[in-house]
Amino acid sequence: MLQLVLGTGLTAAALPLSAARGVVQRVGLISDLNSSYGSTRYIPAVDQGLDQLIGLQPDLVVCAGDMVAGQMRGLTVQQLDAMWRGFETSVLQRLQAAKIPLLPAIGNHDGSPGFPADRAAVGRFWNPIRSRMGLAFVDASQFPFRYSVLQDGIFWLVWDASSARVPEDQLIWAQRQLASIEAQKARARFVVGHLPLAGVGLGKDRPGEVLERGGALQALMDTAGVQAYISGHHHTWFSSRRGQLDLIQLGALGSGPRRLLRGEAPAQQTFTLLEIDGGRGILRETTYAVSTGRPISWSTLPLRLNTRAGLLQRNASERLLRG
Repeated sequence: MLQLVLGTGLTAAALPLSAARGVVQRVGLISDLNSSYGSTRYIPAVDQGLDQLIGLQPDLVVCAGDMVAGQMRGLTVQQLDAMWRGFETSVLQRLQAAKIPLLPAIGNHDGSPGFPADRAAVGRFWNPIRSRMGLAFVDASQFPFRYSVLQDGIFWLVWDASSARVPEDQLIWAQRQLASIEAQKARARFVVGHLPLAGVGLGKDRPGEVLERGGALQALMDTAGVQAYISGHHHTWFSSRRGQLDLIQLGALGSGPRRLLRGEAPAQQTFTLLEIDGGRGILRETTYAVSTGRPISWSTLPLRLNTRAGLLQRNASERLLRG
């Protein structure tokens, strides 16, 4: 057993931190794009949000899962493949046309462990296009379920958090990847998975909807100097810090946005932009409401959330990189 060690109307005013390209790396964060079970189409907010995000000219887009609408018994091979073709047309091709690489994580509606046909469809779609994705892979042997990338000096580790338990072999693999020369020499390290470490969405703070052994997983990332764990699944945005680890929990771009456990913020479709300023050693996080195309004020987030996994303190929108 693994022993984990402790230890579309955007204005110029809405544009990010620095106009000097190459100084600040911009990373778009999206999650939970899917519609109803079996759907091959996306609601208008997905198109609108993608337009807004592409307009911000990110260097990379990260998707924290639920790109299609699987996890339903009885979906045929043809239906599963049709969903992924719909994703390719509506999302992936638009990013590729803008020359923006996509770094995907697998969600429960994409390839839950209890749905082997869904997981087979994931492999059929992603493996043939791996070499055309514009990602600088470090380890792609189990792509797209788990893999690592060194992109523009930033190390990204994606693990299979499509269910509540990250398998033991993946944790051993993650430890080794995060201890690698590529990871340790990177300007920053990020881990991406679908389920979060703590519950923030109304009706979602319960077993099965968050990762098991959250404390041990956090210790693994803290020990490796990971900047942030980026997740989705709860369909609402909340950014917090536990120990030295940022927890960036993304809102839904697609159907079914939720409210937070507490607070006055409405349920709404969102996407997030990270600006990684390696020169200043600063990370800035901005989340946008798709309905307006404008940044959401951090004051709309509660200062703290009391969850089953403990108290989460709201993070600062601008903070230091761990390096």
